[in-house]
Amino acid sequence: MLDVGDFGPDFTGTDCQGRPFSLSALRGRRVVLFFFPKAFTIGCVVENRAFRDNHERIRELGGELVGVSVDTVKTQCEFAARENIHFTLLGDEERTISKQYDVLWPVLNIDRRVTYIIDPLGIIESVIRHEVRVYRHLDDVLRYLQEYPMEELRPG
Repeated sequence: MLDVGDFGPDFTGTDCQGRPFSLSALRGRRVVLFFFPKAFTIGCVVENRAFRDNHERIRELGGELVGVSVDTVKTQCEFAARENIHFTLLGDEERTISKQYDVLWPVLNIDRRVTYIIDPLGIIESVIRHEVRVYRHLDDVLRYLQEYPMEELRPG
């Protein structure tokens, strides 16, 4: 698993609007990148709903929310539609992103429940890991964003 201070590897995918997505396109912004095991499972529904219901708060605190699981893009889009999710959800069926971030369970070959907060330069600021207590991800993200606000860039 990657750690605080590591560079968050760039990746590309397709979002639910069929548009290409890349992490590097968010450089200059703080990213809340969360991995979850499987769409439509109870814990993942609870976690995604919590992020959905607090999406605007996270944005107000300077975070761009991106969710990833090993589902297909089609499954992620169906999940996003059913749960009324408007932040980026990416399917990682080939497990490329999950391998880059070292979040796959060895035998199960699904994602661990891990959240990375990545700074505007692409460096991992915080790693949050709670497999069972799914609400802790949101709580810890909000707490971190509040405790370590982004300072506005001021001209020279």
